[in-house]
Amino acid sequence: MRIDKYLKNARIIKRRTIAKEACEQGRVFINEKQAKPGDEVKIDDTIKINFGNESMKIQVLGIADNVKKDNAIELYKKIE
Repeated sequence: MRIDKYLKNARIIKRRTIAKEACEQGRVFINEKQAKPGDEVKIDDTIKINFGNESMKIQVLGIADNVKKDNAIELYKKIE
């Protein structure tokens, strides 16, 4: 699944367009490599997102196209 779509489906970023912009601005990394909006995410990948002064690091536990809001947290584990 594309990183911009994954960030939206996992409810980490509200909209896919914002996730795409974050990738284009160099604020998203997959396994320590800068991510492009179309880069693929796989289970056990590590994703780091920089939000201004804060950053978030997660491990991908699952990938799903349609996820209920309550179940979105099950798609990843927060590392930092």
